Amino acid sequence: MITIAHHFRRKNNRLTAPISTLLLMGVLGCGPQPQPKETKIERPNIVLILADDMGFSDLGAYGSEIATPALDNLAANGLRMTQFYNASRCCPTRASLLTGLYPHQANMGFMQEDCKLPGYGGFIPKNAITIAELLRANGYSTAMSGKWHVGNAPENWPTKKGFDRFFGFPHHGGAYFYPFPGDQVIAVGDSIITPPDDFYSTDAINDHASAFVTEMVQEEAPFFLYLAHVAPHFPLQAKEEDIKKYRGKYRQGFEAVRNRRFEKQKKLGILSKNHPISPIDPKVPEWDALSEGEKDDFDLRMAVYAAQIDAMDQGIGRLVATLKKHGELDNTMIIFLSDNGGTREDYSNPDLSAPIGEVGSFGCYKLPWANVSNTPYRMFKHWGYEGGIKTPFIVHYPQMISKGSVDDQPAHIIDVMTTISELAQADYPETYNANTITPMEGKSLLPVFRGAQRKPHAGLFWEHEGNHAARIGDWKWVSTYPDYIDELYDLATDAVENHNLAADNLEQLSLIKQQWQEWANRTGVRPWDEVLKAEPDQGRLQIYY
Repeated sequence: MITIAHHFRRKNNRLTAPISTLLLMGVLGCGPQPQPKETKIERPNIVLILADDMGFSDLGAYGSEIATPALDNLAANGLRMTQFYNASRCCPTRASLLTGLYPHQANMGFMQEDCKLPGYGGFIPKNAITIAELLRANGYSTAMSGKWHVGNAPENWPTKKGFDRFFGFPHHGGAYFYPFPGDQVIAVGDSIITPPDDFYSTDAINDHASAFVTEMVQEEAPFFLYLAHVAPHFPLQAKEEDIKKYRGKYRQGFEAVRNRRFEKQKKLGILSKNHPISPIDPKVPEWDALSEGEKDDFDLRMAVYAAQIDAMDQGIGRLVATLKKHGELDNTMIIFLSDNGGTREDYSNPDLSAPIGEVGSFGCYKLPWANVSNTPYRMFKHWGYEGGIKTPFIVHYPQMISKGSVDDQPAHIIDVMTTISELAQADYPETYNANTITPMEGKSLLPVFRGAQRKPHAGLFWEHEGNHAARIGDWKWVSTYPDYIDELYDLATDAVENHNLAADNLEQLSLIKQQWQEWANRTGVRPWDEVLKAEPDQGRLQIYY
């Protein structure tokens, strides 16, 4: 990489550089460069924080009773978006977030497994450039701490995808205390390490992020930090002192907690006063019908889940303090979101029989609490319903964003790369490392951050494991594997997808399905049965339905 730090200088904690310097770096491609201009620019640091398996209502700023003061403070002094979408599952969301492409364009049509089909290879391909690669080529220092999950092979690890520094899980995430279950490993750079006895991954991920910031501020260049948490993904494991804060607080029951979150969301302005709530999921049992032992078990599971989020927030608070200590907080855009909605998966492992929450245990918080996490929406991770694809989205950047802003314009993870590219004044390349790069799909969010309306997407689209969804304006189509029954909702009047209007709106249904199919053809979506046949071992995935 070309060394360029000496071209930059700090002025009142704002990094400036002549545009001519950036254009003369010569690392973004082989095509002709525009003529340099001697205009001064200012470029902020960027911190992108991703939670794992966290629902729409799991932060205090989005209605939760869980203590998240650091993120709540960023929200109170920044922007919250209420209609921001992810890709409904971890790997697809991460690949899309990092590249500004739809998952199938980023070779993540399924997960990290190689399904032996174009677009389903399980790693970020050479015709896609990551945010880190783009920003590093434009003079940024780059670092990642946390869960990678977009390429298991060492040649696809973060250090090969634009990150100068890396600490975390290079394969897949989902571990807290050491020793880890299964084949989990932790790495620094390209080297696998053995953690200390007191290791807790949430703390380690946060603290390495803060250490990376301390290192990067010395380099006199703007920096990009990708902080990708494991929390609050299963297995349920948390520190005893954090669990104690919540033990007993969830014995009021699923529906009571859900309703309290819903009322708080309306008071916070996240939802309008007349916003509906979806019926509680039919698989959620009546709380009063449970035995005392069952109630205690459910209370413990949710207490550990809350503790995991609490610990994540504590470390984010330490990161904010580090930025403030170095005089960089006001010159740093911080973005926070989740990779999918709460999950109803239950991979609880009876062979790991330690008490839930402790080392040696492997538990999940189960469907009833996932229904609470996704308040007020229905369904879960994996599917294209609002409960699976909606995420809290917080942006803190005082130089651009008004305090306490709330915006309800629809947006998508494909927009993040476009936004960061514009913010960093980094030209997106046609070629990179002699590879032709797929153009970004997103639209910049900077108008939204400035309090303005932006031109909306012509459409937003989803496919994962054969589950289809599309949003065109306020119309939302959902069709799920394997039955593929058409569902059509008007989100303007039915934001929680309670009333299927497909039978009475056949023309609109036909139009949105046609647009989805055109998108699917363009981005390389394959029929799910074809994917299963191409890689028969993946047939196990049908348990999800």
